[in-house]
Amino acid sequence: MRIRPARPDEAGPLSALALRSKGHWGYDAEFLEACRAELTLDPDRIEADRAAVAEEDGRVLGFVTLVGAPPEGELDMLFVEPDAIGRGVGRRLMEHLVSRAEELGFRRVLVVADPNAEPFYAAMGAVRIGVVPSGSIPGRELPLLALTTGPSDG
Repeated sequence: MRIRPARPDEAGPLSALALRSKGHWGYDAEFLEACRAELTLDPDRIEADRAAVAEEDGRVLGFVTLVGAPPEGELDMLFVEPDAIGRGVGRRLMEHLVSRAEELGFRRVLVVADPNAEPFYAAMGAVRIGVVPSGSIPGRELPLLALTTGPSDG
């Protein structure tokens, strides 16, 4: 498996991957449709959002995006093909994101997580710092986590 920069022409397939991945948690079609806009990548933002894909034998298995400017950014999206979940793809993408964030001078990366994904982010070192309203589902709250990157001050 290799991690490489995403290309603008992959925005459509990556957006579809995001919906398939979200569907892994058993959400119904109405819920997924409500999330569609929020899970759609803009081809003009692929580079600015530092999108990276995990690829194996020419197949994209997942992707991650890092938005914002140092010292604090946000993991905007991290999605893995449902049949690749549990194979370490998400871990590799997180390791790439943290490494890239450190290179760019980020000290902290925020994560607005699907509640089902919170244990994964916690295992990767993120700590819950609060909740935020869902951008797609009125009345739904999502865990807000923070991941410290780079050298510690102490």
